Amino acid sequence: MKTILGKKMGMTQIFTEQGKVVPVTVIEAGPMTVTQVKTVETDGYDAVQFGFMDAKPQRVNRPMTGHFAKNDIAPKKHLAEFRIEEGESYEVGQQITVSDFEEGKKLDVTGTSKGKGTQGNIKRHGHHRGPMSHGSKHRRLAGALAAGTYPSRVFKGNAGPGRMGRETVTVQNIELVKVIEDKNLMLVKGAVPGNKGGIVRVHYAVKGQDK
Repeated sequence: MKTILGKKMGMTQIFTEQGKVVPVTVIEAGPMTVTQVKTVETDGYDAVQFGFMDAKPQRVNRPMTGHFAKNDIAPKKHLAEFRIEEGESYEVGQQITVSDFEEGKKLDVTGTSKGKGTQGNIKRHGHHRGPMSHGSKHRRLAGALAAGTYPSRVFKGNAGPGRMGRETVTVQNIELVKVIEDKNLMLVKGAVPGNKGGIVRVHYAVKGQDK
């Protein structure tokens, strides 16, 4: 379960030894601390809980303060829980850093896409617009949704205007171009979901990994 939480810092570009430009997204990943290890005996399943980014003690509520103090760990802003794969073992207080990842490997990056607010059917679903000539009353409106006699109702799931974006999105099989250990940075090829400063999960790709 090679995985780590990170913060999207933005995009830039680097050059290879051959002089080829590569667009990359800079992710400040980790260090990530193990805050709890769950087992079948105590919790009914095997999992590990990680904490990312230190939080001010006054901004943490009492239940979470006790949770961190129980294991003598500094309060964290973000917590995430992942299932443990066979053969893996973790200890409370153990840290996961970018040094655990190898350059050139394929990654899956999961984040929350940018919110676009309420949008029309053309931007949201790529529908065609109507005639733009003089007198047209159907330019960017949604088309007919249902016949009057039958079914005389609109079926569920019809594509139309509504809230767009702010959804969990995973970009698969993107290359880990470079790891900068002293600054906890990962440079991955191409774009990843979310705003600048958004939290993302980075893990080795499930499919397409070079053996």
